[in-house]
Amino acid sequence: MSRSRQSVRPESRFPEPRNADREGLVAVGGRLDTDWLIDAYRHGIFPWPLSDDEPLLWWSPDPRAVIPLGGLRLSRRLRRTLRGGKFAVTANEDFAGVLRGCATGPGREEGTWLTPSMRGAYQRMHRAGYAHSIEVWACPQGQRELAGGLYGVAVGALFAAESMFRYQRDASKVALAWLVAHLNRRGYRLLDIQQHTPHTGSLGAVELTRDAYLDQVAAVVDDPVTFGDRLEVDPSDF
Repeated sequence: MSRSRQSVRPESRFPEPRNADREGLVAVGGRLDTDWLIDAYRHGIFPWPLSDDEPLLWWSPDPRAVIPLGGLRLSRRLRRTLRGGKFAVTANEDFAGVLRGCATGPGREEGTWLTPSMRGAYQRMHRAGYAHSIEVWACPQGQRELAGGLYGVAVGALFAAESMFRYQRDASKVALAWLVAHLNRRGYRLLDIQQHTPHTGSLGAVELTRDAYLDQVAAVVDDPVTFGDRLEVDPSDF
């Protein structure tokens, strides 16, 4: 991405994201406080730092990727896995473990954008009730082992999925399937995944123009929707 920069305006936390270029750099600087992060997500902006030694960068790219909550694609094999009881799935039981897996799991041993400062910020978001995790557990010999998961931020009827990982085959897809089923049952309207990849495209992700995405965000972030204390998923959802 371009390293061109635009300063945060003193009269508000962020400039207008619709004015960013296609790469989407909105602002440089600011803080990883919970109020800054919630303000960012409410306006279709997310943090993506280069490192803890560089100024903090805030982004709203064009186009933007979402997974329609009625459009998740599940293969027959994955549906069998979901219905077969191979994994146990929970929410918010091991947020720290999921964050660690997203930062350092297979293929990420050299580090990711989830710097120590970012991980601390999302831990604070979790304690404040905004950030949530889905844990997928393997249970050999009756002992649970974290097999994969994902985490994201919920604001109104928006869920912004930040990252997912797997230690075992299909575990991250299982986490996503359970998340989508839960979001549908709770009344969520928008699942943001930030950027489209061939992998997310195979699962049903589509791209929106930034303006269309920002319009959808504005329409849902004040909805009286909450994530809840437990997963509300039924096998019939798959």
